[in-house]
Order: sequence, then structure tokens, then C-alpha cells
Amino acid sequence: MSLKRVLIVNKMFPSSGLELLKKELETTVLPIMDYEADSLATIKAKISAGFDGLIWNTKHRLTGEILDLAGSRLKAVTTNASGIDHIDTDELKKRNLPLGNTPSVLDNAVADIAIGLMIGAARRFKEGVKEIETGEWKSGVQWSLGQDIANSTVGIVGLGGIGQAVVRRLKGFDVAKFIYSGRTDKKEAKDLGVSRVPFPQLLKESDFIILCCPLTNETKHIINADSLGIMKKTSVLVNIGRGGLVDQAALYNALKSGEIFAAGLDVTTPEPLNKDDPIVSLPNCYIIPHMGSATVETRNAMAKISAENILLALKGKPMMCPIPL
Repeated sequence: MSLKRVLIVNKMFPSSGLELLKKELETTVLPIMDYEADSLATIKAKISAGFDGLIWNTKHRLTGEILDLAGSRLKAVTTNASGIDHIDTDELKKRNLPLGNTPSVLDNAVADIAIGLMIGAARRFKEGVKEIETGEWKSGVQWSLGQDIANSTVGIVGLGGIGQAVVRRLKGFDVAKFIYSGRTDKKEAKDLGVSRVPFPQLLKESDFIILCCPLTNETKHIINADSLGIMKKTSVLVNIGRGGLVDQAALYNALKSGEIFAAGLDVTTPEPLNKDDPIVSLPNCYIIPHMGSATVETRNAMAKISAENILLALKGKPMMCPIPL
């Protein structure tokens, strides 16, 4: 009896997950990466060969067209990420295909990045490093003044696992007040000392706003010209969710005009971001290239969960981390 087959569509998949899959499945890894011009065409060409499981570890969107190419043999799909905004979930539901993801395991790594971006943006790291590199290091008591985290109000948009991990880390920074906005009350909020407030109030009161929510139709461009206009001139925006949470053109205008103090971004629109994009040149926009979960331990754990999602589903069992469709 031949082994069931699984396709991994991007070669950047850790061996920790591959080893689990190869014990039980015929495993195919496409030797491509997202940024290659023909990567999506290659996926479409190869997926039609027939696979039982699919690990969609790419930023390309999984569409009905691609699922049609995969055919009726396909029985399970998982991402190798927490977010599922690049998956057409309606198309999966239509075909009764289970979907998995890799939540929670990346909470701590992404929260660490959020704190780094807070400090980097608030304390003007980008400007300081540039002055060293260009030989323009200035000095003086009023040079390159930033914003304090101590005694500040921190607003968390989306108090899920990552948002909670951010709050736990900030407990040692003498933050005066934590608030959050979201669709529902979180039972963990009371223990963490975080109060739920309407989103406009969070915008108005927060010195730091950290976007930790998923990208949905409701949250797309939740930060826009109107919401930026409500924020304090001294506020710092941090986005470790998805680039689409922010209207990037509006953010550029707000940063350039001094409507808000600074921003720290781990995610952008598009990705990769062109070096000539206007927002890259701003001294008060501290951008890193989507590195939130990029630690050895975290990526290995994500790959193992992806593998287990597929292995379990192909045995007719619930995935380790299923997404309700």
C-alpha cells in the first residue's frame, strides 16, 4: 500500500517538522521561496500531481482555483503560522477540508519583538544608529529625546495570547495603566490588570498602541487617517499583527507631519517592502522585516505542530490546532 502524500510549498520549512512527516508520509518540498517570480506558478503546476495533505507555508493566497487544482484527493490543510488571512476559508469549508494553524507557540517570541519595537521607536534608535553610521553623532542634554514607557498608558488592540504576553513583559516597566479593545471580554484581563475600553477611547488615552489582533474584514485599516487623528501627538504605534491593519499611506502622512511621534512595524504592506517605499525613509518609522516568530526554537515548534496537524487529520483525528470553519 502506497504512503499518503503531503506537499510543502516553500522550502523554508524546518527539519523538525520534516522528520515527523517523513516517518509516515511521502513528503514533497517545493524548492522555491515566496519572493521568486514564478513561485505561485510552480505551486499551481506541482499541486495538481495529487496530494493528501498540504502545508501552506507561503504568503501567497490559497484560493479556490488552487484547491481545484489539488483535486478531491486533498484531505487536510495547515498553515505554518498563526494568521489565516491568506487562506480562503470559505473555499475550504465548501470542500469540507479541515484547516489547522500554529497559534500560542509563537506568543512569547512575537511579544519580545513588540517590546523591542516599542523601545526602538520610542527612543529613536533608527535616527541614532544613522547618526553613528554617517559620522553625525551629536551630543548635549536635549539631544534625541524620546518617550518613556514608565508611567505611560499602554493600549493593546487584541488581548489574545500575544497581547497577554506583551502585558506580562511590560509589568516590569512601571506602566501606569493597561487598556485593551476587542470584540469580547477576556477572562485573563482581570488577572493581568487590563481594562477593556471602546476603541476610540483607547486611541485617545494611549501613549503606546500595540496591534496584536488578526487581520479580518472588520480590522482591515483599523488604523487610518481618522484613528491617527485621535491619537496623541506623543504616541507610538507598534504593529506586530498584519500590515493590512494599517492604512500605510495615512500612517506615512501622520508620521511625516508629526501627528504622532513614531511607529515600530514588524509587518507592512506589501511584504517584502520596497526599499524605495516612502515610509522606509522616515526617521521616526522603525521597520523590521516580519521577524516576530523568527527564533530557532519557535520556528521548530511551529513546524512540529504543522506536521502533527496533517498527520492527525489524515488518520481521521482532530488536528492539534484546528481552525473552526
